[in-house]
Amino acid sequence: MGENSASSGRHALQVTVALEGDGASIAQARHLAADFLTRVQAEYGLSVSQRAMDLSQLVVSELVTNAVNYAPGPVLLDLRITGDAVEIVVWDGDPVLPVARAADVGRVGQHGLEIVMAVAQGFEAYREPVGKRITARIAHLDDPGAAFPGQRTL
Repeated sequence: MGENSASSGRHALQVTVALEGDGASIAQARHLAADFLTRVQAEYGLSVSQRAMDLSQLVVSELVTNAVNYAPGPVLLDLRITGDAVEIVVWDGDPVLPVARAADVGRVGQHGLEIVMAVAQGFEAYREPVGKRITARIAHLDDPGAAFPGQRTL
């Protein structure tokens, strides 16, 4: 795993890494997410709820797993804090955009995208000149007025 950048810009605290695109990449990505959020808390005093920490690792794991399983080659993972959210961006070399499947309690596996869409406050998928880019946003603080922790009230 090679770390390409870690910066504290005007708008975002950020880290970007290139992952090999193999099975070890999934665990590396989860650890990177935990380390990144721990570091922004310690170094910049940013509050990150335990739920946001857990959900960020879950989303990173699901998105990187999909990239490793369905796309050839390396995976690029970008984590950043923008406003009140952790943005998780995963790029891979396959241009086919993911599609959430209809709910099926009998289906074993292939629920990753459903999970991401259920826990994220925002989700986007775009084709790139090479491959695709998936972005998910997780609130880094829980909203006490929400129906459940981590959810935002409108």
